[in-house]
Amino acid sequence: MTENTEATGGPERRVRVVLVDDHRMFRTGVQAEIGRTEETGVEVVGEAADVDQAVTVITATRPEVVLLDVHLPGGGGVEVLRRCAPLMSAAEDPVRFLALSVSDAAEDVIGVIRGGARGYVTKTITGTDLVDSVFRVQEGDAVFSPRLAGFVLDAFASTDAPPVDEDLDRLTQREREVLRLIARGYAYKEIAKQLFISVKTVESHVSAVLRKLQLSNRHELTRWATARRLV
Repeated sequence: MTENTEATGGPERRVRVVLVDDHRMFRTGVQAEIGRTEETGVEVVGEAADVDQAVTVITATRPEVVLLDVHLPGGGGVEVLRRCAPLMSAAEDPVRFLALSVSDAAEDVIGVIRGGARGYVTKTITGTDLVDSVFRVQEGDAVFSPRLAGFVLDAFASTDAPPVDEDLDRLTQREREVLRLIARGYAYKEIAKQLFISVKTVESHVSAVLRKLQLSNRHELTRWATARRLV
């Protein structure tokens, strides 16, 4: 691939992509943003909303790159990676994964990278940068949003396994996501909008978190999250 071809970002280069995200509106938005194949070179060949669908679609289509959300029904992005390990390690035409998530938490980043993903970008990324990231992952590069690479470098530089936090392990992935946003001062309506869920669902998650962690209110929750550097 020549440098001129890379610069054009047009139809001279192509990549087949599968979108995995449990929010249909988000998948539709990504498809509209990057899936204009004649302009971007990206061909979206499949979509999935949960772990089982993802494994089925990825196995059937054998894309070059999978855009993978971290938090999915059925076990999350890490489970998709585990079940698709043979496709990632294939000698010819391996499937490569790029995590695309609203979460920028260290444990989420490290988890999917340990699982085999080639990179991790947040949903604040622009369409142009996402297309560029997809092609870089196709070519075997590692791609990260700003500051996230530091999490990975720190994790893999350490020879010690990260300590297990039994309290945190009681929470589901979605509850952890809501916890971090609450701790950052987001209102329920803001959280609902960012996570594409209802305010009532946010309230249910907060109640579950408070119950599991034996906390009384969101102020205690914020202190708990800050003490664990989850914010």
